[in-house]
Amino acid sequence: MLAQQRQERILAELRRSGAVRVADLTDLLGVSDMTIRRDLEQLAGHGVARKVHGGAVLTGQVAFEPGFAAKSQLALPAKHAIAERAAALIQPGAAIALSAGTTTWAMARYVASIAGLTVVTNSTTVADVITSVDSANQVTVILTGGVRTPSAALVGPVADRTIASMHVDQLFLGVHGMDTRAGYTTPNLAEATTDRALVESAREVVVLADSSKWGVVGLADIGPLDIASVVITDDALPADAHLALSENVEHVITVAVSP
Repeated sequence: MLAQQRQERILAELRRSGAVRVADLTDLLGVSDMTIRRDLEQLAGHGVARKVHGGAVLTGQVAFEPGFAAKSQLALPAKHAIAERAAALIQPGAAIALSAGTTTWAMARYVASIAGLTVVTNSTTVADVITSVDSANQVTVILTGGVRTPSAALVGPVADRTIASMHVDQLFLGVHGMDTRAGYTTPNLAEATTDRALVESAREVVVLADSSKWGVVGLADIGPLDIASVVITDDALPADAHLALSENVEHVITVAVSP
């Protein structure tokens, strides 16, 4: 197992239980204490964990919002596999929206090769990728404006009014967490409001969420699970989570993640 895969597994355990012990992780992952301690050091450096004697705890719980740079390094194989599958749902010439988030950011480079698209986004990083990759200028990008959050999302009244004036065929929505009771959530209140505006603007909502997001609950609601027509996740999603999603969402697509 690669270091990145171990750290994704450790992060998933942290999100489920709030804390992990080094001794338990060595048994779970079949590696040495020293290897686990190095992994915890890296997660602590990304701001998603805090080391304590004998293990680590999740930082900040429901209100914690890691910065974009930290989140962009987590679950990369899953995010890229999900992003590529999501882009396959887009028809040339469509009008779509991409929310802020690291999975939608990964999706941007695939979107840039689809002719005739109009892309509405409240993400500065998504807009940057599309405009840098799309040398033929075949994609029109509409940036909503607004106040920038730590996750590179543009939010607030300016963003919300811009979005409310538009209608798109599909919204590709990144989320901080998804849970049977809480639905889709984010740690940022203003970002939740802007995400809800994006949902209202779309004929179809496609949620992009790797398996580590299951059971995670952020501070602010975006909406219940059934606001999505499609959820794209990875094949590490537990069977009970897949069942819960399938009871609320018309299509649950799981992608294989390369080891």
